[in-house]
Amino acid sequence: MQTRIFRLANASLLAFLLTVSTGAAEDAHEPFTPGEMLAYDVTWSVFRAGELTATLRSTGEGSNDAYGVTATARSQGFVSLLFNVNNEFRSFFSPQTLCSQRIVKKTNEGRRHKDTLIVFDRIRNLALLDERDLSKPDAPAKHAENEIPPCVEDVVAAFYYLRRQHLEVGRTIELPVNDGSKTQRVVVEVQAREKVQTPMGTFEAFRVEPKVINGLLKRKGRMLIWFSADNQQLPLRIKAMISLGSITGTLRSVSHVPPDASPASH
Repeated sequence: MQTRIFRLANASLLAFLLTVSTGAAEDAHEPFTPGEMLAYDVTWSVFRAGELTATLRSTGEGSNDAYGVTATARSQGFVSLLFNVNNEFRSFFSPQTLCSQRIVKKTNEGRRHKDTLIVFDRIRNLALLDERDLSKPDAPAKHAENEIPPCVEDVVAAFYYLRRQHLEVGRTIELPVNDGSKTQRVVVEVQAREKVQTPMGTFEAFRVEPKVINGLLKRKGRMLIWFSADNQQLPLRIKAMISLGSITGTLRSVSHVPPDASPASH
């Protein structure tokens, strides 16, 4: 049961810290810039489960160079003794449209070890997936090709686009998200404006609920995200409510890292 709990915790938070959109920015202000690092404390029920970080950088110095986000999820303390998690996702996307270019995933969860590359081919409108199971070195690598629309988001790039959107109670945002298989439709409802307490203080925030139309996250339960009601629209809290309890990621800090260690371009 512990394996199921912590796999759900990691998958839910990554897939949702990490889920929301497509298209061009609607607002003139830029809520995020290269160098931004978001750090989260993750809890499962009353237990500290680990931490999640997302660091945004530019892959070069030109205005058309891709943005790259490195997102990491690591279990800590008591949870690590039951189920060790050490994952890293690297997503690359256009800074103008936020259309995804590729995502590299290194997944280490207990005995599960996989390297995954998904390339979004804009010329052929295909998502090209190549994946190797490192726990089965003799097994052949998996390869798959699936059709995609002209602009699609991976699970990391998507939430940066949502931060550019105009949020107001009652608005619904619909978007395509692809994780290497069939492209899924996600509808995000802006449900309420509430106060949220974090280690950085209390914020006014918009509560949103993403709903998968055709099955990207086929799990029972709900997912809620609170974005700060200011120009940064920071994702302050992510909460997954499943049968085994609540998994919550709360923003601990926002910092700016120097530009001299850009993510790898491949």
